[in-house]
Amino acid sequence: MIMAPDTTPKILIVDDDFGVRNLVYRFLSRKYQIESAADGKTALSLFEQFNPTLVILDWNLPDVNGYSLCQEMQSRTNVLVMILTSRTDEADKIKILGAGADDFMTKPFSLAEVELRVEALLRRIRYINPSPTQRIVFKQLVINPEGREVTLNDKPLTLTALEFNILHFLASHPGQAWSRPQLIQKIWGCDYVGDGRVVDVHIGQLRKKMEIDASVPEFIKTVRGYGYKFEVSEENTNS
Repeated sequence: MIMAPDTTPKILIVDDDFGVRNLVYRFLSRKYQIESAADGKTALSLFEQFNPTLVILDWNLPDVNGYSLCQEMQSRTNVLVMILTSRTDEADKIKILGAGADDFMTKPFSLAEVELRVEALLRRIRYINPSPTQRIVFKQLVINPEGREVTLNDKPLTLTALEFNILHFLASHPGQAWSRPQLIQKIWGCDYVGDGRVVDVHIGQLRKKMEIDASVPEFIKTVRGYGYKFEVSEENTNS
């Protein structure tokens, strides 16, 4: 047996439906290193040992919900997460994106679609800070990219990997307006094939965590008819 090289992307499949899990496992194992789990507890254990690049995660598991598991995994590494769901309601889609998922597929799906989505996600280049040790300070907001930590009024903010990437990217270009397509290209990557509303969902989640009144944001401002910008003022300092 020829072992896959270390450079081969690692994918963890988490689904309690054996048929779905086995089908996707066998299909993707032709090109990738694959592990699989049927529940959240096993998935987290494998996640630590396997250190996957991408997790394909069922939204409904027997012991934990996909929202919690997605956030737990992304709090540990900058892993890509694609959610599998049978839900089609608009509110459910927004909740999935709000959990930090990079993409989602609705069941039933074809293996051709799985391959397309996986390839697009793996080609994505995550936003990487060009000056990883430089803190960004804006009033009482402190962004530490080296530790991927954010504090506001000396209190830590719990952000998903994507929320951190969005905030850090915008704050690194203060006063510059970015359109939604530009943000998708810069943060999700030019190969992103998911829902464009993902930008609005994550900006909304960020505002809920950062702002006193999310409807009147102090930091991330809406540029009407265009996109968003991180507002800068004379009080802004970098150190």
